[in-house]
Amino acid sequence: MQQAMMPHTALFFAMLFWGSSFIALKVALTAFTPWELMAGRMAVASLIFIPVLPQLWRTLRNKGGWGLIALMVISEPCLYFVFETQALLYTSAAQAGMLVSVLPLVVALMAFVFLRERTSPRTWCGLCLAGAGVVVLSAGGVATESSPAPLLGNILEGIAMCCATVYTLCARTLSLRYTALEITAMQVLAGLSFFGMAALLPLPAQLVTLPMPIAPWLPVASIIYLGTVVTFGGYGLYNYGIQRLSAGQAAAYTNLMPVIGLVLGVCLLEESFTAVQYAASLVVIAGVCISQQSRYTTKKSS
Repeated sequence: MQQAMMPHTALFFAMLFWGSSFIALKVALTAFTPWELMAGRMAVASLIFIPVLPQLWRTLRNKGGWGLIALMVISEPCLYFVFETQALLYTSAAQAGMLVSVLPLVVALMAFVFLRERTSPRTWCGLCLAGAGVVVLSAGGVATESSPAPLLGNILEGIAMCCATVYTLCARTLSLRYTALEITAMQVLAGLSFFGMAALLPLPAQLVTLPMPIAPWLPVASIIYLGTVVTFGGYGLYNYGIQRLSAGQAAAYTNLMPVIGLVLGVCLLEESFTAVQYAASLVVIAGVCISQQSRYTTKKSS
């Protein structure tokens, strides 16, 4: 029983770290452009993987799958974080979190089409319930952060969710030949190369203005936190969980991210939290629980 719960525990903490990333990104974007932020984040994360680089290169040469690896890292972290950081320049963390509810539904559908994973009716009900809870959760909140163009920001976040869907399916397939640590290392190194080059280019960028004063050291601390806890810890735990569960089952946990983001927003950024949002949070958690209790997916027999 304890061993069976480990993938679920890993996914919960991955969502905890990722849910906090919305706040950390907003803080970091007050002093750094999206390209500088992501280059610094990936540079910090890559330091952790220096000892495993020789072994990773040997593993890549032996196990292959270069095309799928390229598709995975282009989808996430590269394009995913391009669209997400741009989205947070125009919309609030709460509204961006609303779009995260799309991910498990799209992943479940694409996993059915491409990975032949079956999804039970009970699971679909749980996913839809959680998605509805996320919509109410975000719509019922009062934004306390600057969101000059929320429609544009939400569209960009929706594109980011499409990138995350491709990543999830690729990572699920690659997990059959690579470990969670190896997959995470591939993402970090690709992200460092991509955003490192982008940071050197004269790309247009703007900074975020928060409705509250912050300490001058917080943007740098946020980048360090994003590079270590969120990138290394979050992706490591998520890749561990997705190795042992189906793609859709792992993606269902992403519905917890808006809940976690809003709770941390109340505690750290003094954001308001209404009774509707408390009720919607319970709906999200209930939906996730329902989707996990059923026999989520099974492979078709060939």
